[in-house]
Amino acid sequence: MSTFYNLPAIGERVVLLTHQIVREDAQQLFGFLTAEERSAFRQLVRIAGVGPRTALAVLSGLSVAELAQAVTRQEAGRLVKVPGIGKKTAERLLLELKGKLDFVGVSSPAGTAGRVSDDVRQALIALGYNDKEADLVLKQVPSDLPVSEAIRQALKLLSKA
Repeated sequence: MSTFYNLPAIGERVVLLTHQIVREDAQQLFGFLTAEERSAFRQLVRIAGVGPRTALAVLSGLSVAELAQAVTRQEAGRLVKVPGIGKKTAERLLLELKGKLDFVGVSSPAGTAGRVSDDVRQALIALGYNDKEADLVLKQVPSDLPVSEAIRQALKLLSKA
């Protein structure tokens, strides 16, 4: 769905990267807007027990960067939120994908701004807000604030929505 939502307007030119799966009973063609999405899809379908539907569900529920971040930080909770992914599957994905999504360039944040936004995001999720709400409000909160002030501002913004 992330590819679908990021397509240009009708009539504009678009290039899609594809991955074809040929089986005895079916031929399936999957399209991706970026090479990172296609590479992540390919990594996911290589995992035993993860088929194209599950891989698409993961990539529809999380961006490639979010998936890479969840794998880097071993956050099974983020994967469990994806429909069709249970705790055991999430743990297997984290284990199998470790070190395989390096092409995304996501690593543990070195700067304090990354840590602050991550702390604020985790606090908002712990308070019951979903990932999308947290991500949207984090874009509006200055990254140079201390964690407590950033949480306070994020909550003010969320209460106005």
